[in-house]
Amino acid sequence: MEKSSKISGFYKKTPEERLQIVGCFSDLNESEKQILRNTGSMKMELADKLVENVISTMEIPLGIATNFIINEKEYLIPMAVEEPSVIAACSNAARIARESGGFRSESTSPVMIGQIQIVDIPSLEKAVQSLSLKKEEILRESNTRSQTLSKMSAGAIDMEIRTFNKINDMIVVHIFVDVRDAMGANVVNTMCEYVAPIVEKITGGRSILRILSNLSVRRISRSKAIFRKDLVGGSQIVKNIVKASELANIDPFRAATHNKGIMNGIDAVILATMNDWRSVEANAHTYGHVTGNLSLTKFEEDENGDLVGSIEIPMAVGTVGGTTGTVEKAKISRKILGVENSSDMANVLAAVGLAQNFAALRALCDEGIQKGHMSLHARNIALEAGSRPEEVDVVVSEMLKEGTINRKTAERIVKEMRNKSDE
Repeated sequence: MEKSSKISGFYKKTPEERLQIVGCFSDLNESEKQILRNTGSMKMELADKLVENVISTMEIPLGIATNFIINEKEYLIPMAVEEPSVIAACSNAARIARESGGFRSESTSPVMIGQIQIVDIPSLEKAVQSLSLKKEEILRESNTRSQTLSKMSAGAIDMEIRTFNKINDMIVVHIFVDVRDAMGANVVNTMCEYVAPIVEKITGGRSILRILSNLSVRRISRSKAIFRKDLVGGSQIVKNIVKASELANIDPFRAATHNKGIMNGIDAVILATMNDWRSVEANAHTYGHVTGNLSLTKFEEDENGDLVGSIEIPMAVGTVGGTTGTVEKAKISRKILGVENSSDMANVLAAVGLAQNFAALRALCDEGIQKGHMSLHARNIALEAGSRPEEVDVVVSEMLKEGTINRKTAERIVKEMRNKSDE
């Protein structure tokens, strides 16, 4: 029978029925299907309600970054990540920063932007004038879509009209919405869709896009820390980090990797708390281009010769709404984190991003990234080669001793270990 990915009514089937179809398509054996049936702490019934065409869940390690002091408060940071060294590096960076008081973080009000695109406008100048006169009406109508935010003196608070030099019949209306402790996508989208017909009537044009912007230039978080030169590795390492930071700010090829080093830590916390990591990623990487500073962090040497690190990053995250309050482990992760609102959460994330970036730069500017990374990567190689959990440390130690870290070497060591134990 010829295989086809065109499956009628696949979404209507139960997870088990889908699994059987996938099993036939991909030649899964019963052991592989049983692994997929094991969904851990998230019941299959819940997973099936969260996303479409569910057949299983995907486990990822959840670890804790230690040593963090942020705004004079002690934190344990839950991080869900598959990459070795991220949690260890972040914890070590926080250990160094805490010797100088830890991280100082702050965040602006949680204001998101909704966009309403209007095209085929007969008169651009008249449309802009008319919209300006109707600003309060548009904001008032927007706020009818969320009684909750209105009661909190939040909701739609401002409006902006944008025109474009190369297109003379299009404008974009920005609605600025204070979303409080939510990420804000749903309420902003609802407002945009509701007032779009009003904007059409005022301008004489027609609306196309009516949706949140994931670039939150009014929702910014900043963090700062001092890393003592004696703990960093000396004056030369401090100077090297400053130079590396300068390169990231002017060279897009370096900036991409530099900022990825920031997001290694932030994404892990975002995932642990079930926030939208795709939104946070898009926001961060676009922000650098908007501000003209490709790097999201800055490192300088102070008068004592110590390293001063700072970060400025847009941070649209929530502590209510979405799957943050649906998935049990996400709720527990937020409890471990101990944040009360979205601003607290953003403050923590900025500090984590700064710590993660410092850790990467320190390794790069000293012994190189591979020495520490490879010893941790060797654990994955050992497991991939079939090591049992209790054998992993010995296999890693032997590979490091031999100076060869690959699957073939790991398999040989495992075989030799087991042969000895059978003797």
